[in-house]
Amino acid sequence: MTFDRIEDLHRALDSGQTTCAALAEDSLRRAAAENPHLNALAEIFNDSARAHAAAVDERRARGDRRALDGVTLVIKDNMVYAGHAAGASSKILTGFVSPYSATAVQRVLDAGAVIIGRANSDEFAMGSSNETSAYGPVRNPLDPSRTPGGSSGGSAAAVAAGWVHAALGSDTGGSIRQPASFCGIFGAKPTYGRVSRYGLIAYASSFDQIGPFARSASDLARITEVLAGADEFDSTCSDRSVPSMTDSGQDPATLRFGYYQEVLDNPALDPELRAAFMAKMDALRTAGHHVEALRFDNLDALVPIYYILTTAEASANLARFDGVRYGYRAEGAKTLEELYRRSRSEGFGTEVQRRILLGTFVLRSGFFDAYYGKAQKARRAVQDATNADLAKVDLLISPTTPHTAFELGRETSDPTVMYLEDVFTVQAPIAGLPALSLPMGLHSNGLPMGLHLTAKAFDEPTLFRAAEYLSS
Repeated sequence: MTFDRIEDLHRALDSGQTTCAALAEDSLRRAAAENPHLNALAEIFNDSARAHAAAVDERRARGDRRALDGVTLVIKDNMVYAGHAAGASSKILTGFVSPYSATAVQRVLDAGAVIIGRANSDEFAMGSSNETSAYGPVRNPLDPSRTPGGSSGGSAAAVAAGWVHAALGSDTGGSIRQPASFCGIFGAKPTYGRVSRYGLIAYASSFDQIGPFARSASDLARITEVLAGADEFDSTCSDRSVPSMTDSGQDPATLRFGYYQEVLDNPALDPELRAAFMAKMDALRTAGHHVEALRFDNLDALVPIYYILTTAEASANLARFDGVRYGYRAEGAKTLEELYRRSRSEGFGTEVQRRILLGTFVLRSGFFDAYYGKAQKARRAVQDATNADLAKVDLLISPTTPHTAFELGRETSDPTVMYLEDVFTVQAPIAGLPALSLPMGLHSNGLPMGLHLTAKAFDEPTLFRAAEYLSS
């Protein structure tokens, strides 16, 4: 039984039309039957999902009802869940079982969600096509010859295929929003610090954020409200009070939008996608909205800023995976140095090794100021410019991606081509701002196009309200 909105699911539960146990069984059955074809899940949690669903039904029978009761979920393979394996889709974490749960995972469980499995992803969230995974590529359920996007491709595919109601992913440079666009669903990256990163296997700590996928904007809002809030285990998590995410208090008919002409002039942008976006802008103007063309002179600098900073952070974060404490260990090493070298060389995939090397290079003595230091200054300049633009409008709006989902294997031969997939999505995480992707109709090739929104820091309510309005 598939529901596009949690409120519809809850009406079915309240009326006795279904139960949490029945919803979980349906998700488990569909995932088991279809996962061999799509490869979206690294593991299905049959026993714990059934036990948790039964416990939620028992609690509801006592009159205790919560925000995510009965919602079936998958979590990206870089989030830990007590008593379950977590591998970041990498050989280096073979055999690792977590002794604790990520804060975000625990919060959705406490709210009544049932986690049915861990989703395949790009290795350590490094990729834009879900082809760097040690488990093999994920296939887009809308066209299995194409990518679902990355790095949270398995999470997006599981929602788009209808196996689960929603999913959790992580977004460093676009890893929720790009897959949402490619799979024709909704996906949000909250403000940096809005959601705890405790228990998220880190890629780039000053960029990473956990966020939801769903089939409606209202469900993104509901799930984000559950995820958000202070956490004593994460010092970067904001202690701001969490507002209602489903009501911004602003009439959506008064929203002001700004778009960058440089985005529309980018040669990578598919002409049909550009035309669809401009038709949307014309429709907003006709409806009485203020729609303003803005200038952003540093569009071409965004991807270099992002990759200098994130690879530097990855170099530091991934130093902990050494073959000694947990995970994969090379056999037959004679010295400690050989154990480190072989375990990391054999355990990490090519793309992860590439980014570690890049990050180590930019952090080297003599290169630090030339690369990392300048990139940090440029990041601040981008943040200031973006915030200045958001002082003029309520939301920045653009296509989510330069094109629709591309064929598996098309871009893996040249990593720089893959890095440019992030050109429209990296501005929000560089500036630490909340952003989301919502469906924008179908391309003539039959694949979905995505519309991207960015809001002021900690203004997720306006972001979700606007997405609900634009998708209605």
